[in-house]
Amino acid sequence: MTGQVLGDTAGGSRVDDNAGIRINVGGFKKRLQSDTLSRFPETRLARLLQCQSKESILELCDDYDDAEKEFYFDRNPTLFPYVLNFYNTGRLHVMAELCIFSFSQEIEYWGINEFFIDSCCSSAYHCRKMDQDRGNWEDRSDDGSTTSSFDDLLEFYNDATKFDKQLLGSARRRVWLMLDNPGYSVASRIISILSILVVLGSIATMCMNSMSEFSVMDSKGEPTEDPRFETVEHFGIGWFTLELVARFVVAPDLLRFFDHPLNVIDLVSILPFYLTLLINLVAESTPALANLGRVAQVLRLMRIFRILKLARHSTGLRSLGATLRNSYKEVGLLLLYLAVGVSFFSVMAYTVEKEDSEDLSTIPSCWWWATVSMTTVGYGDVVPVSIAGKLTASACILAGILVVVLPITLIFNKFSLFYKRQKQLEIAMRSCDFDDGLKEVPSVNLRNYYAHKVKSLMASLSNMSRSSPSEQSLNESLQ
Repeated sequence: MTGQVLGDTAGGSRVDDNAGIRINVGGFKKRLQSDTLSRFPETRLARLLQCQSKESILELCDDYDDAEKEFYFDRNPTLFPYVLNFYNTGRLHVMAELCIFSFSQEIEYWGINEFFIDSCCSSAYHCRKMDQDRGNWEDRSDDGSTTSSFDDLLEFYNDATKFDKQLLGSARRRVWLMLDNPGYSVASRIISILSILVVLGSIATMCMNSMSEFSVMDSKGEPTEDPRFETVEHFGIGWFTLELVARFVVAPDLLRFFDHPLNVIDLVSILPFYLTLLINLVAESTPALANLGRVAQVLRLMRIFRILKLARHSTGLRSLGATLRNSYKEVGLLLLYLAVGVSFFSVMAYTVEKEDSEDLSTIPSCWWWATVSMTTVGYGDVVPVSIAGKLTASACILAGILVVVLPITLIFNKFSLFYKRQKQLEIAMRSCDFDDGLKEVPSVNLRNYYAHKVKSLMASLSNMSRSSPSEQSLNESLQ
């Protein structure tokens, strides 16, 4: 035991376990009995009794005096009386003037669970803690938006500085800013508007080409593409290709050009046309490969991906993409809720409707009905006819509203955050002027930025300590 080991290190004499230990908490000295500490073996002070070496002792305290046999803790001495009261009474009490965040960190350091808070203080403690967590969430949302914008802005400036060491760097930088930043100048706005019109025209011609009113027959009596639509298609492909090649030529880093999702979208929007052209040439030269024409038809349908090119000119679409990319957990939670609800209500519908409705006579057919009902779409192609079936349908619809609303709220909060960040980034980029050399980053408070970075680091480390109660508190590693 601790007393025995400390006695040996001091000169061979043994100390009785019941003699207790001496502790020094930030200058506050106290002697505690071992039997008192042993009542709560999971706490930090009780674990000192189980130490068999000085090294293990120093893992739990900040310093140890061999001569005085005193354990030193570099903690706030004004909060330690609450810990002492816990060892004496077995319950925690929280005064109204205490900072909840500091108190929570303190009892976590000493290994005391919040469940020991007495009933007279528990309700007020948890209410104050929830209010603080809600305030912290709002602060993190605002700070996170500014911080992320600042990180993106630093990356933007880093790319802009690469042109200084390249051939015709100043001219290439102006073209790069004009092509990649809609709204940066009058010329960039004109190019952006023209690009939007070409995208919309290409999608419109693709839709109109599927209508029988605009179909044209060839000499063999088979439908073919209208020459007018074909002209618009070729013009669009030429414009999209010119855009992609121009962006690639003036890119600050050619090797990382396709790391940007918008550049990948530009490539995907023109790739089906050139693959279709290649497949048609191969099929005409080799009759045995005539079936490749079906592949060409599938590739033509991929032209619909051109609508994603609007994301380069729309803040909302870019924010939506960032939201979906960073909300995979919430989306997975939504799908899980729907899967559970669909499985449950499809079985219930099958049970009560299998004898009254042919449309709901199997569980797989009930899956379709439950999916349509839970998502509140309600096609009306399959409906229950019995009273029990209608009651089941009512419960299914109400459950669907709750199931969909809960995760959607989390996703919407993230969308608001990313939209705000994107707007701040666009405003900062449009205020940049590189004609007289690089200037300081506009609209950025460096003090708030680095303060948020330190706060985020401390919060993440604190969360790590909460998730591993068997490990020592964060403060151990920082002392």
